[in-house]
Amino acid sequence: MSLAEGDRQYDDLEKRLAESPIIAVPTITLDGDSDGVAPASDGTSYAKKFSGKRSHRIIKGIGHNLPQEAPQAFVKAVVEVDGY
Repeated sequence: MSLAEGDRQYDDLEKRLAESPIIAVPTITLDGDSDGVAPASDGTSYAKKFSGKRSHRIIKGIGHNLPQEAPQAFVKAVVEVDGY
């Protein structure tokens, strides 16, 4: 398999993910500012995937696994979004 063929092997999956439905429930999105997998952002790149009330937070000193690395911040977001 050539490199170009390998690049295309996930095209169908990428298309299906892009066509996923809009999330209508209230949402708080979280990024860790020390995430080595996906750098923290302001959340605008995926904001269009949400139609309900949404806020975004960056958690300082936390990596990719927010529930495990920052359980209090994660639970706070879950409890808070339940009140939206």
